[in-house]
Amino acid sequence: MSATHLDAPRQLQDMFLYRISRLLSTASVPVLRECEQVHGITRREWRVLAHLAQAEGCLSSELADLAQLDRVRTSRALSILVDKGLVRRAPRPGDRRLVELALTDAGRALHAALLPEVTRLNRALLAGLSAAQLRQLEEVLEHLQQRAESLRGDGP
Repeated sequence: MSATHLDAPRQLQDMFLYRISRLLSTASVPVLRECEQVHGITRREWRVLAHLAQAEGCLSSELADLAQLDRVRTSRALSILVDKGLVRRAPRPGDRRLVELALTDAGRALHAALLPEVTRLNRALLAGLSAAQLRQLEEVLEHLQQRAESLRGDGP
């Protein structure tokens, strides 16, 4: 695909967002398989669990922001993770109206088992790119993220 197709797509297959969506859909299959078939959680549950592993003690609304999910989907995923014994809710000391979230020991064990596998799959996807290409990709992704936030109205 030439750069002109990216700048002026003539059909769906030429559109950047469509190409990214296809890449995500295709590349996610092994992660989805690992999550669902091996560990019994969905990709969304994994996303929430992984973010919670980095932000234990946060509130559900904070976790939704971190995971870039709406609050309803985050709440639904959290309820399922609580039912599975992977996440616990506890009243925040000093303000019992607020509920802090944390991984259980089982949640930490699942995260510890799944993260290296997802990391391995990520590396396999990027295999063959040079260090320079990886740096360039990182720069392009950062630029596109900033542009997307700007277009959405969240950024500069």
